[in-house]
Amino acid sequence: MKRIGFLSFGHWSDGPHSRTRSASDALLQAIDLAVAAEELGVDGAYFRVHHFARQLASPFPLLAAIGAKTERIEIGTGVIDMRYENPMYTAEDAGAADLIAGGRLQLGLSRGSPEQVIDGWRYFGYRPSEGDTDADMARKHTEVLLTVLEGEGFAQPNPRPMFANPPGLLRVEPHSPGLRERIWWGAGSNATAVWAAEQGMHLMSSTLKNDEGGAPFHVQQAEQIRAFRKAWSEAGWQREPRVSVSRSIFALTSDLDRAYFGHDGDSTDKIGYIDADTKAIFGRTYAAEPDVLVEQLAGDEAIAEADTLLLTVPNQLGVDYNAHVLDNIVTHVAPALGWR
Repeated sequence: MKRIGFLSFGHWSDGPHSRTRSASDALLQAIDLAVAAEELGVDGAYFRVHHFARQLASPFPLLAAIGAKTERIEIGTGVIDMRYENPMYTAEDAGAADLIAGGRLQLGLSRGSPEQVIDGWRYFGYRPSEGDTDADMARKHTEVLLTVLEGEGFAQPNPRPMFANPPGLLRVEPHSPGLRERIWWGAGSNATAVWAAEQGMHLMSSTLKNDEGGAPFHVQQAEQIRAFRKAWSEAGWQREPRVSVSRSIFALTSDLDRAYFGHDGDSTDKIGYIDADTKAIFGRTYAAEPDVLVEQLAGDEAIAEADTLLLTVPNQLGVDYNAHVLDNIVTHVAPALGWR
């Protein structure tokens, strides 16, 4: 069995072919797609977070709204760039969203990726400490968040408070028990996957990673997952780790599917640079008739290693079409691969 979710970047544009023409459209359609996905039996609704872009940015109002309108589906982020985050506010917002959803939040975090503006976190009021990089700052923010989510008191109460306090030091409220065990880290390298395991965070691995050795993308990603699981075991955590991988997968069952994605049938891995110093490998898109797709996906080593598969969706094609994309996988592909 494998959990199947969708991952939306929440793009919007006023282009002539876009069905998501405004920020309002992106948010409201995200809610509608999560509701439709739950009805189809999909297991998760996840959303990317990008700042200074015509994409989804502040995730917690959206996640809370989805949590209030659904009952079963996991809701999450993939991922929040912790360079931009005040960990105290993040703990409050995440706790509230998780309580509204009844403990279904799966919170994906990361050190971030190249953004729309140079050092965008500066405009949010953050800068690394002397001698640190922005990646160091993201990890330090994350470590504070993980500590706060444990729920232990740390703040000295006012001796004359406006409202009565419980005894002892105070914690950030609202606190959602169990959320600390549902934190994920988006790792772009083997080393950061190991770090995530040492911190007790689950692993999110995307459609790209640092090119470490030149093997095909799915082989490198499978190696990353195995390194994560080994480090988790060595860290002595007593709970089971989870691993998700993201893929662009389209089962071609209609003329419209073929018109949109038929040209991706010959897709291959690509090599590029995400910054001046980081060579990355980008995974292929899968697009084929269901029987061909089943054969192709059966050979993907990283999907086999993961317990959760996140399907990236072309959200600007509208809710109905994206529900069709998800239904194609759940109905025509997942059962043949033993995922259902």
